[in-house]
Amino acid sequence: MPKVNVVDMAGKAVGEITLSDAVFGIEPNKAVLHQVVVNYLANQRQGTQSTLTRTEVRGGGRKPWRQKGTGNARQGSIRAPQWRHGGIALGPKPRDYSYTLNKKVKRLAFKSALSSKVLENNLIVVDKIELNEFKTKAIVNMLAAVGAGKKALIVMPERDLKVIKSASNVPGVKTALTNTLNVYDMLNYDTMIVAKDAVAKLEEVYA
Repeated sequence: MPKVNVVDMAGKAVGEITLSDAVFGIEPNKAVLHQVVVNYLANQRQGTQSTLTRTEVRGGGRKPWRQKGTGNARQGSIRAPQWRHGGIALGPKPRDYSYTLNKKVKRLAFKSALSSKVLENNLIVVDKIELNEFKTKAIVNMLAAVGAGKKALIVMPERDLKVIKSASNVPGVKTALTNTLNVYDMLNYDTMIVAKDAVAKLEEVYA
């Protein structure tokens, strides 16, 4: 079972925690992680791009010249795709890019992402993440004290506005709750700083 030191917000070691093998100690499955990240990005797409076809472009109702006798190629409309300012032949139209993945695949990817953070020593467990006031400097100091990278993901068990608002001012830092955490964010951020209570919640759900 993987063991990780528990530190306080000042970076001082206050104990040790044994993580669940079923959640934090599996062999990361790279293929599944790739699948889930591609799915996440596809589901973020708005799909609102739209081009005009020849029927939607304004004008072009009249035949530009007669069918025969001019020496030019026959044309039915000046809004055909080969004309400048004509319609687009096979351009994009609004569509939904989202699709769903198997629940087992998503669970495996989630555990693979957590386990990869432990393997790379990029998971920092903090005893408690709480602030008495809205103060960005407190978050900056905590990140420096625990040795977080430039991009850090702070995971909390419950919504704490003081922490969320204070962290939102720090470039490269994002906060997440255990129930809003996703594989893309875990892989996208260098370091995961997880509150001790959040670790217990994650093990409860995914073990």
